[in-house]
Amino acid sequence: MKAKLIYREKYIYADGAIREIVLWQLPQPTPDRPHGLKYRLYYGLSDGTCVVRYDNETGKGDHRHIGGKEEPYLFKNVESLVADFLEHIEKARKEEL
Repeated sequence: MKAKLIYREKYIYADGAIREIVLWQLPQPTPDRPHGLKYRLYYGLSDGTCVVRYDNETGKGDHRHIGGKEEPYLFKNVESLVADFLEHIEKARKEEL
């Protein structure tokens, strides 16, 4: 059984920056994804520069990329994941202006 797409949203800001949130439900939890979710949350500039990304690719588990630095991320639940992501976008957009 394959992962099932449970949420997908893409938003393009007036300045061309992109925010995308994609969540999949896995058929069963894995060691890298004990919560049973696969996800990718991305915010990047119009030129393709990644500014903020939260993901949990196989072999790395839950982690985030902020301003070119990668660090572990403590996954609690989807609501906290999205809130943390949006908070980092807000900070990044304030710094860009």
